[in-house]
This record gives sequence, structure tokens and C-alpha cells, in this order.
Amino acid sequence: MNRSALSSSAAACSVVALAVLTACGSSPTGSSGSRSSAAAGSGSASLRGSITVFAAASLTGSFTALGQQFQAAHPGTAVTFSFGASSALATQITQGAPADVFASASARNMDQVVAAEAANEPTTFAQNEMEIAVPPANPAGITRLADLAEPGVKVALCQSAVPCGATAEKVFAHAELTVKPVTQEADVKSTLAKVRLGEVDAAVVYVTDVLAAATVVKGIGIPAAVNASTSYPIATTTSSKNPALAAAFVQYVLSADGAAVLKEAGFTTP
Repeated sequence: MNRSALSSSAAACSVVALAVLTACGSSPTGSSGSRSSAAAGSGSASLRGSITVFAAASLTGSFTALGQQFQAAHPGTAVTFSFGASSALATQITQGAPADVFASASARNMDQVVAAEAANEPTTFAQNEMEIAVPPANPAGITRLADLAEPGVKVALCQSAVPCGATAEKVFAHAELTVKPVTQEADVKSTLAKVRLGEVDAAVVYVTDVLAAATVVKGIGIPAAVNASTSYPIATTTSSKNPALAAAFVQYVLSADGAAVLKEAGFTTP
């Protein structure tokens, strides 16, 4: 082979070698990028299946909205809710009801579940205050808290064991009032229904429930000096069959998106 041919051959080999080195050098970077992309989506992609959330009745509207948003953000997941009085839900969980998350309207009821080792460490995510609800026409002419103690005024309250009932009792104690209800209901939704149906003159329920029913009831504020509030803790259960999804839902409730939905519903931050 002549000198010119040898030079051409050497140059060709150099070009091939450079291409191989370049390809080898770029491969780790490309692989790393692929791994990073996969890792970025792996958290969401790994969330599959369904969970059942036991939540206080007063969370019905806001948690239904949060559940829909969560499912939209995590395709392939399903969130089912069981709403009711926190005291009843706590009893059901400690007796083995299949819940993955518990959101209570009372720290006391959450403590009951934690003490039974049926829930993990809770986090308080919201607070709620009390308000008087009356029919839109307000036939009894109620304008203040003291009117609820007047003879002949029909008042509906939650049962004493239920958070909304216990919190209403604190309001009356602060105001030094004795109010004798004509009915005591199992949860706040049932209590408010008595007003909507015109069966009572007034009820003491949560601010959020009055706001949600603004088209069918009228709210009368309670002075801050005598009002009372309750806190809302949330936790995953120790028996959850989908702990990763349960934890993700709790984190969503605690997120900025969750806080925005709760604020719009009338809840305040803890």
C-alpha cells in the first residue's frame, strides 16, 4: 500500500475512533437523563388502586372536591368516602372497619383511634367555628345567640357526643346560656336538615355548613368572645391495604391545593 493510501486509512480510523468515543461519552448522560425522567414520574405512576376515606360529615363538600382533583392528578386511582359523625367513624375504625384514612372533626375522636393503634400520627389541617342557621324567612325573628334560650323557640343541635354538639355546648357555656333543644341529631348535616325542612326555628352548626347551604338557610353570626371552634386532624390508618395511596391523599389534603379548597369552603387554618 502506498503512503497516500496509508494516510487516508489512518485518517478514516481516527474518525471512526472519535465517533465511538463520542458515542460512549454521551451514553451515560443520555442514560442518566432517561433515569431522571423515569424517576420524576415514578412516584405518581406507582400510585394505583383505591382507598376509603372516613371523614367528618362537615367535610362532605370539600373532600368530595379534593377527591375528584386527586383522582384527576393520579389516573388509575379511586377514592371512596364514608362521611358521618367523627365519634361514630372513630368507633367503626377501632372495631375493624376497612378505612385507609381518617379525617376527624375532633382531636378527641382522633386520639381515640390513635390510642387503639388503629391510626398513625395525625396532622391538624383545618379549624371550624359555630354559627346559627335559620330558615331564610326567619319566622322566629332570631337575631342573636340569646334568642335560642327563649321559651317556645325550637332549636336543633347535634348530639353531645358528636363534635358539632360538643362545640355548641362550649358556646352556650361561654355565653352562660341554657338552651334546650327539641331534637339532637346524629351529625351536622342531619341537624342542618331540620332547618331546611322548616321543622325547627334554628340550629347551631358549623360556619362551613351554613355557607354550603346559603341558598336554603340564613346564617347569624356568633360573637367571637363566646364562639368556639374545633380542629380537624387527619391520619392514615395502620390497617390500610394501600398505604402509599393513603399517604399521598393525606399529603394532598395538606398541600396548597388542599388548603385552597378548604378555605373556599369556609375552613380556617390551624
